[in-house]
Amino acid sequence: MNKVPLTIKGAEKLRAELEELKSVVRPRVIASIATARAHGDLKENAEYHAAKEQQSFTEGRISEIEAKLSNAQIIDITKVDANGKVVFGATVEIEDIESEKKVTYQIVGEDEANIKEGRISIGSPIARALIGKEVEDVVTVKAPGGNVEYEIISIEYI
Repeated sequence: MNKVPLTIKGAEKLRAELEELKSVVRPRVIASIATARAHGDLKENAEYHAAKEQQSFTEGRISEIEAKLSNAQIIDITKVDANGKVVFGATVEIEDIESEKKVTYQIVGEDEANIKEGRISIGSPIARALIGKEVEDVVTVKAPGGNVEYEIISIEYI
């Protein structure tokens, strides 16, 4: 299986979620199943079926996180020698040449992406256009509304 890039923060967040699922959610679901089972007939016991569904979801998420962490390539951006280029984990300030609107994005793995927090996936069109570029380079991003040109204002490796 291919290695999945993750920042240190992204890996920590996944580990914390995994710990929460194993130590808090799983025991709570098991207790719910036991309580629902005590109510008798399982065929018509909605509480039991809901608890079993929750258990299935929890176990699936635990397996998914464990697989992601086992296939993760954790990248410490502070230790990467990028020579002033945009790389995975870098925080990039760009300016839309036409509207002069500036935005800042950190390029992260798919699981870490959250546009509201300024984190975009390495697979996004903007990130793909930025990778390997330097400050003052102009990149063209193919957007649904047509091509958009951005100038790279700054790159940080934090």
